[in-house]
Amino acid sequence: MGPIILKTPAEIDLMRRSSVIVAEVLGVLKGTVRPGITTLELEAIALEECARRKAKPAFKGYRGYPYCLCTSVNSEVVHGMPSASILQEGDILSIDFGVLFNGFYGDSALTVPVGTVTGDAARLIKITEASLDAAIEKARVGNHLSDISAAVQSCVEAEGFSVVREFVGHGIGRELHESPQVPNFGYPGRGIKLKAGMVLAIEPMINSGGHAVKVLDDGWTAVTVDGSLSAHFEHTVAITDNGPFVLSRI
Repeated sequence: MGPIILKTPAEIDLMRRSSVIVAEVLGVLKGTVRPGITTLELEAIALEECARRKAKPAFKGYRGYPYCLCTSVNSEVVHGMPSASILQEGDILSIDFGVLFNGFYGDSALTVPVGTVTGDAARLIKITEASLDAAIEKARVGNHLSDISAAVQSCVEAEGFSVVREFVGHGIGRELHESPQVPNFGYPGRGIKLKAGMVLAIEPMINSGGHAVKVLDDGWTAVTVDGSLSAHFEHTVAITDNGPFVLSRI
């Protein structure tokens, strides 16, 4: 990653358009998730929705990744690949998705229950999303980057869950991954000071058990070492003089 690039208001407006597309497609996918569907079917839907909006899937072909979605089921943390495996009642599914539109990237993720899930699984999803909201609240001019990180960690660990260390959020703009990296753990008051024009993809990845993960032989799919459930939420957030602007929320 190179130097941090501040975006102009006009560029942030363009990023808002790409991020809204991401949000719309994720909304369609969320409404489609049910027991009996496959993640390959979700992949096909996402490709159709991109074509309708004349947006380029951001992940497909990125560093050789073969799909437009990352679909991570149960103990899969991130970068799970769509497959013909059928989603079962009680699974949880994380969907990570991005597009390139008018020269700018948008990126977002959510975790959804498949049918009726256990209370523990539902609580993991709820707290992971809450940790993202807590992090976004800290994405303000004059705060430090680690204030975002610490907000995630304190929210999650207070509930007995753990924060994945190996994968982090990132800057975003004309490139899918820009500086700075945005960890989901750390002490507040450290790192760079946040400035208006920064755009960050903030993305907590939270495990119900230990924080350790490993990557499977496919070279992409990261899973929890102890087999515990994992959840993932993400928004693209612009830091402005008026506070955080969540570009991927509609």
